[in-house]
Amino acid sequence: MRNTGLLFFGGLLIIVGLAYIAGQVFQINIWGILWPLLLILLGVWLLLRPLMLRSGSNVDVFFIGDIRRSGTWQVHNEEYWRFIGDVKLNLTQADIPLGETVYRTNGFVNDVKAIVPPDVGVAISSTAFITSTKAFGRKQESFVTPLEITSENYASAERKIRLEVTGFISDIKVIQS
Repeated sequence: MRNTGLLFFGGLLIIVGLAYIAGQVFQINIWGILWPLLLILLGVWLLLRPLMLRSGSNVDVFFIGDIRRSGTWQVHNEEYWRFIGDVKLNLTQADIPLGETVYRTNGFVNDVKAIVPPDVGVAISSTAFITSTKAFGRKQESFVTPLEITSENYASAERKIRLEVTGFISDIKVIQS
């Protein structure tokens, strides 16, 4: 499933909301129970997350940090987890395999920049509270709604890159050159 991160965070918000209502109705300090429960759920999800990945995917988890790929390198499915971080992918000299390669970025504040050869199709999917995207000669902003953008050649391209970004604030820039 493509939006497992969105489903997880949506479910988490529902649990927090229901717990808060129950605490108000029954006059219980629900936060003393809820925070440990949320930490346990997050830990279980992080342990089970590798089982949900595509084969050949790599997961990179850090609290704060940047990812930079440039020069000659092998492109493959990757997933990045950051609270705050930049992801810079220069694919102009990279070895891009046939088919679709997926890059997932999950974090509170995401800044994603990709430089892609013109013959490679690109699809962008963002689920964030605020998303700002500059791609394919146009600028698009989204507030609370998911954002989906594809390059004109995405359907017909032999090599495809899919950027899936989930977070609170996301800034995405794609340059095809």
